[in-house]
Amino acid sequence: MKKFKVLGGGCRNCEVTANAITQAAREAGVEIELVKVTDMAEILGFGVMSTPGVVLDGKVVHAGSIPGPDQIRAWVRE
Repeated sequence: MKKFKVLGGGCRNCEVTANAITQAAREAGVEIELVKVTDMAEILGFGVMSTPGVVLDGKVVHAGSIPGPDQIRAWVRE
């Protein structure tokens, strides 16, 4: 199972990102675990200075904007 973390303070872009990841996984039939991280110390611990950030299986794969649908689908299928 893939483990995603969406890093951000709960802003609209963070919610859109989390929902897009959930939807892509559902469409692909892939089971994921998704955690929303809002603690700034933990976010900064990943080295993310601009949110939303996305962590996949412990590795930062995106930061600073809403990731595109094709990018999200690729993460889910990896």
